[in-house]
Amino acid sequence: MLLYIAAVIVGLALLIWSADKFVEGAAALAHLLGVSIMIIGITIVGFGTSAPEIVVSILAVQQGTPDLAIGNALGSNIANIGLILGITAILVPVPVVTRLFKTEYPLLLLATAVMTWALFDLNLGLVDGCALLGLLLLCMYHLVGEHRRHPAAYAQEEHENEELVPDLTMAAAIGWTIFGLVLLVASSKLLVWGASSIALVLGISELIIGLTLVALGTSLPELAASIASLKKGKPDLAVGNVIGSNLFNSLAVVGLPAIFIDFDIDPSARSRDLPVVILLTLALVLMSRFPGLVPRFLTRIKGIFLFSAFVIYQLYLYYEVAVG
Repeated sequence: MLLYIAAVIVGLALLIWSADKFVEGAAALAHLLGVSIMIIGITIVGFGTSAPEIVVSILAVQQGTPDLAIGNALGSNIANIGLILGITAILVPVPVVTRLFKTEYPLLLLATAVMTWALFDLNLGLVDGCALLGLLLLCMYHLVGEHRRHPAAYAQEEHENEELVPDLTMAAAIGWTIFGLVLLVASSKLLVWGASSIALVLGISELIIGLTLVALGTSLPELAASIASLKKGKPDLAVGNVIGSNLFNSLAVVGLPAIFIDFDIDPSARSRDLPVVILLTLALVLMSRFPGLVPRFLTRIKGIFLFSAFVIYQLYLYYEVAVG
């Protein structure tokens, strides 16, 4: 048992570090090849915070533990809103910029709706995967268009993304990209092996392990990004980070494994966990919009509500494990 726990801890640590190095290398490589900071921010940096979830989910499905993959995706979305945004808003009230209601929030709601449709029949296959990934590409295309049409609205994010691009030579950029990707895969295999082994030893469903242990671990990059935004005095970036991550989780983390293999889903994911994702997503949108003040804020009270919802959900999962 101690070996499995060590595998999870080491796997998570290497996963987060390798994802960071992969993003740095890929961002530097793209910049050296003449790709704009805007495109790098939307695609590479956006993908980077969800890279742990994406790789873990693909490997989990390939190794015959699909419930770990789905639990990872749903659990990460729940953790991002309830835990990360909740704690961020409790520490510092988070301003919500108006453009989020025109672009990012509608895309997040659409992605959540399509993910719900894909998961509702308790089976994921090629059609579902293509639909989810197709929508992801359309979302990326739309976001690129919005950045180009309204550059002033995204000036702060452009500056933040520019800071994320390290000054590397072409050889170093290629090296870090390849090394980061290889280590990302290796650490994900270690994590999936450790997590699935713990589930087997304890007699807990892989879905529960995915929703708790794996989801919380793979959400650490989003937590780090939120803490960094607080240190820089820019808490509003935390909302954009969470929306981007949840968009990738809903479409890429759920959709990519379905491209490789057709698999069934634990009914509990539909009846228990998916409604929590939907309700928290709707709560985030509504709390950001009301009361109708400009600028709007995620206040401390709202942060306490989000965090409390996350804690209650986790306690319910632990209760199910204890009773089961």
